[in-house]
Amino acid sequence: MIKSYEINRNTLAIIPIAKNQSKVIEIDQEFIVEKCPTEIIDDSCKYFGSSYHGRFEGTKKILGVSYKSPIIVEESREIIFFPTASPRYEGCYWISLNNIEDYLKSNYGTIINFKNGFTLDLNVSLGSFENQMIRSLRLANILKRRKLS
Repeated sequence: MIKSYEINRNTLAIIPIAKNQSKVIEIDQEFIVEKCPTEIIDDSCKYFGSSYHGRFEGTKKILGVSYKSPIIVEESREIIFFPTASPRYEGCYWISLNNIEDYLKSNYGTIINFKNGFTLDLNVSLGSFENQMIRSLRLANILKRRKLS
């Protein structure tokens, strides 16, 4: 078990497993971190020079959404994560936009297929998941356009 973790390009998902514990899934390994998912997001934003609150406010300004907002963890590498529920909810997973290959409806909710072949079955409706994908893709698209102008 590790005490701190910075999100990087290899991070696929951050999953809550206990009150202050998360499982971090990367392309080729998994870790247990002694922090809740939102703390890991905040620490990673701070590592890259901002904070969860600052990134949340930025997304709110760019997209006009303030509920289940995607977060730009790091702009130059376009690392964007989105929550599967309200981040205040202990069961909220955080998913890497850039590592998703595909997703589909399951009996349980939604199955995410990541680029490395890892799959994650979420108890989240397909419609809710697609809404989070659309928000995240809109955010990524706006950032790309702004870089080019």
